Amino acid sequence: MDQDEILLDCEDRMEKAASVFQGQLQGLRTGRATPSLVDSLRVEAYGAPTPLKQLANISVPEPQQIVIRPFDPGVISDIVKAVQASELGLAPNSDGRLVRLNIPALSTERRRQLVSRVKELAEEARVAIRNVRRDANKHADQGEKQKTFSEDDRDQTKDEIQELTKRFEGKVNNLASSKETEVMDE
Repeated sequence: MDQDEILLDCEDRMEKAASVFQGQLQGLRTGRATPSLVDSLRVEAYGAPTPLKQLANISVPEPQQIVIRPFDPGVISDIVKAVQASELGLAPNSDGRLVRLNIPALSTERRRQLVSRVKELAEEARVAIRNVRRDANKHADQGEKQKTFSEDDRDQTKDEIQELTKRFEGKVNNLASSKETEVMDE
């Protein structure tokens, strides 16, 4: 691998780690209703696990309520089962045409638990980013040993890898702190 390939691969993988973290944060329940809470929920419908957003229209008519309106009313019972089996802790109300999810306000204790979960997820994302850095540095060392580029080029590549690491760790830290603020201020 040459220097550009190492850096592009490194940046791509770090971006993916940050994106995964961002997706995990969207799935965390705060005191406010948002479609992203149930978007990725898998429903056992038509013999296969299917993402909820492919089976239904998801809307938020009120700040504390999510309404799931399935395209096919025959899958309502499957949607109800999926919501009950999920770790969201929500009780679905179904009237035969749509499913309503009422989002209760969070207690202070639950808010603290969510903040600690955000911190855990952020640390996992930072570890993933550091693992990418380690792999990229290893490729840079191999390139120098195989005489594909010089020692100075290797050092410059490692410096750029470190800059990418700082940038993506900063992004993860910003996402985590904004989510913590959102959880505690609700």
